Amino acid sequence: MGDVTASPAPLPPDAAVVLVLGADDEVLGCTPGAEDLLGQPAARITGQRLDRLLEYREPGVALLTRPGHADPLRLRLSTVEVAGGGRTRRLATLTPEEAVHRHEEDQAVVRALFSQRLVGIAIHRADLLATRLNIRPEVLLRSTGNAGEPPSAGAADAARDIALPARIADMLVPDDAAAISDRMRQVVDSGEPIIDWEHSARLRDAPDTERVLSIQVFQLRDPGDRVQGAVSIFTDVTEQYIARRRMALLHAVAERIGATLDLASNAQELARVLVPGFADLAGVDISSRMLGGDEPDWTVPGAQLRRLGGETSRPQWPAEVYPPGARFLIEEFADPRLSDSRALRESWPDAVRTRRITLPGTDPGPAAHQLPQGAGSRMIVPLTARGQVLGALHLWRAPGRLPFTRQDAWLGEEIGSRAALSLDNARRYTREHRTVETLQRSLLPQPVVELTAARTAGSYVAARTAAGTGGTWYDVIPLSSARVAFVIGDIAGHGLNATATMGRLRTAVQTLADIDLSPEELLTRLDDLAIRLADAEHEPRDGTGAVGATCLYCVYDPVTGDCTMAGAGRVPPVVARPGQPPETVPLKAGPPLGVGGEPYESVRVRLEPDSWLLLFSDELVAARAGDGDILEPAEHTPEERMNLLRAEIAAADGHTPAELGQSVLDALLPRRAPDSEVALLVARVRCLAEENTAHWSFAADPAVVGEARNAILGRLAEWGLETNAFATELIVSELVTNAIRYAGGPVELRLIRDETLICEVSDPSETQPHLRRARPTDEGGRGLFLVAQLAHRWGSRYTARGKTIWTEQLLEPEPG
Repeated sequence: MGDVTASPAPLPPDAAVVLVLGADDEVLGCTPGAEDLLGQPAARITGQRLDRLLEYREPGVALLTRPGHADPLRLRLSTVEVAGGGRTRRLATLTPEEAVHRHEEDQAVVRALFSQRLVGIAIHRADLLATRLNIRPEVLLRSTGNAGEPPSAGAADAARDIALPARIADMLVPDDAAAISDRMRQVVDSGEPIIDWEHSARLRDAPDTERVLSIQVFQLRDPGDRVQGAVSIFTDVTEQYIARRRMALLHAVAERIGATLDLASNAQELARVLVPGFADLAGVDISSRMLGGDEPDWTVPGAQLRRLGGETSRPQWPAEVYPPGARFLIEEFADPRLSDSRALRESWPDAVRTRRITLPGTDPGPAAHQLPQGAGSRMIVPLTARGQVLGALHLWRAPGRLPFTRQDAWLGEEIGSRAALSLDNARRYTREHRTVETLQRSLLPQPVVELTAARTAGSYVAARTAAGTGGTWYDVIPLSSARVAFVIGDIAGHGLNATATMGRLRTAVQTLADIDLSPEELLTRLDDLAIRLADAEHEPRDGTGAVGATCLYCVYDPVTGDCTMAGAGRVPPVVARPGQPPETVPLKAGPPLGVGGEPYESVRVRLEPDSWLLLFSDELVAARAGDGDILEPAEHTPEERMNLLRAEIAAADGHTPAELGQSVLDALLPRRAPDSEVALLVARVRCLAEENTAHWSFAADPAVVGEARNAILGRLAEWGLETNAFATELIVSELVTNAIRYAGGPVELRLIRDETLICEVSDPSETQPHLRRARPTDEGGRGLFLVAQLAHRWGSRYTARGKTIWTEQLLEPEPG
């Protein structure tokens, strides 16, 4: 047996059998596992020569000689010294070839893992001390440098200085070491592995360098199934983690910024989305001109800025930093790159030197900087959109946190670019919205109107929708004979088209009101106009045309106290007479304009002096939730909201119309956020005193013309209006004569002393007079022309019993 070559490969001890050999390689003894491996009892194995048991196939490998046992065995021969006698014995160690191969594969896997440069592996005892570690300087140098940054100077030294066994806390910063140790302890105790767990793993000697590992941890057990420790396998995923975090932040910016078209909300949301994940303090400064929708003037020294948004992770805002809402002026740029879109992350105190604007009556405070001073990392990102710098995004990270890197600057520029587009869209919307709102409000009358017939106050509340302003309007139209018309209407939809349509209908109502049509006839004419406007449209206006518009038209006569009204698709008004509870006028509203169907009907009510009359949009009393959202469960039913309206009117003693309108809006729209526009017109009516009117009735007899002249001359003398007597006498003579000649009787004559002197002549004829210029040879036709020359204004209107011709004269001052 001396020529048998021993196998150089290590043999797995758990599968090996040892034979003790004597002289001539006679088997003197064996380990208990020999019977199973050799297939013979130990008594038969003992005493046999080794070459009788085995057949040598090649050096280090042998085959069993017993028939049926051809499995190869790995053979190793060694010599040991017998204690106490100076003798030696040879040992033959036999292991199944398959077990040897498995053992060699296991060792190859371990060697491969421990030789990896991009995959880390560590073996830990049960107390988590690392006994084996394959960390190499190359691995750390690759993973410790942030993307776009050079690696930390202490990274290689940290790798070379690791002495085993080592604690995790000896290698990583305390926070990261504690978190990883806790999870590994759970694996050691429970046996549940950790798979693909990502966690920060910053080195103690490079704490400012971001490093994230993907970690797998498995429990280790010995052959006796006792817990031996754990093995951890980790790979550097810092770049992937940063990329995912970057995409998540960009997604959050895209999702949360630009959801509204409000400039301040977008600026504040930009600051809020960046804190605390990306920075510890964020301030959004924009040109103050943008608040009005104007072009920014960021690059102009002396430009006024506003900190429109701000957020901090600290409990309180730093005292030295401009708070949200602060105003300041640009005095000088410390770096010209701020007029570009590149982010600056140098650590100067302020890249833009500014001076705070202190409003009168306010405390200037200590704030004088865009960002906190002293330690920390700063970054300034110009907000650039469509070739213009709108402002700047100021970011700050507190000491102890990783400073801003070049990749952070790239990310900041991307965020700033996206946010700037949203801010510029909000600015453009603000400009367009204000343009439409200005147009819309220019089409409305003055909020407070003082007339002889009534004192009115109108209110308009824009919708909270993005479109905002639309086609809701109200109007107060002075009519002939001291009467007044109250109008409220609405065009479906919002935006410029709705506002333009509203202007056309409002103008039409004023024109039709000027020819003194009755309310039901005016709405009929307006209905025809709505149909013609719709037919004339070359392209549909998406519901913003005249078809479907609504209108309520009321005419109040302060002489009689009568108020006649008709509605097209509107809720009826509410009236409140002195000493009586408010009530809704029993008006049957006709169909909306341009729809057709039933004819419009009017209703007449009598109003005492100082009665309230309220015309309002349907949305004022519509059921809506507490925040104004009509889609959510309603806080009040329409009837409950109508009761609130009546309660406010009932408590309005001593209020002006403007004060009552304000209290109604406060009660029904406390947040001023309706889904649709709301218009409210409040009128407190008056009646002309009896001493300011005079009325006569004459038969159809030419002789009564003189009586009519004498009657009005006497009344003018009583009123002290002798200076108007001559013109009034001629007007009455002409009008009464024409009425008797062409219409018959009775002829009604009425004088009204108001801001002007009003003269009315009524007759039963429905034939309207026509003004014409008489030729020198004509015998007639000069009377009405003479009336037009003497009167300041004149006109005619139909009545239930015929027509009325009226004139107005300016009151002449007393001579002297």
